[in-house]
Amino acid sequence: MISCELDNAMIFVGESAGKGLGIFARRKIREGEKIEEAPVLVIPASEIKRLDKTVLRDYYFVWGEDEEQAALMLGLCSLCNHSYKPNAIFYLLPEKLAIEFIALRDIKVGEEITINYNGDPDNQKPIWFEALD
Repeated sequence: MISCELDNAMIFVGESAGKGLGIFARRKIREGEKIEEAPVLVIPASEIKRLDKTVLRDYYFVWGEDEEQAALMLGLCSLCNHSYKPNAIFYLLPEKLAIEFIALRDIKVGEEITINYNGDPDNQKPIWFEALD
């Protein structure tokens, strides 16, 4: 089993059935609680085509006022898996060059933390791969 933990961290990296790596709650996380705020590296629009030819193509966020840039998050929640019934939401914080993850409901110890890759937790639009849920 793969595991990555930080001392006193509320989350850890582990294996997610059928999804590869995922993020899991180390302790109970309450609705509305900040799970993580992590810095990003902004990738210029001119470099995205090259980025899309690498393994990082599945790990960046659309970024910028016109969504022409990309942002590579430097935190554990960059490994959150997609769900159409997520238990967390992310917010882009361009003024801080960061992305924040907040619990949408109470999350139990050991439960996987998921987000809707479309941004809006209620958005059921298909994503670029076949989603398991």
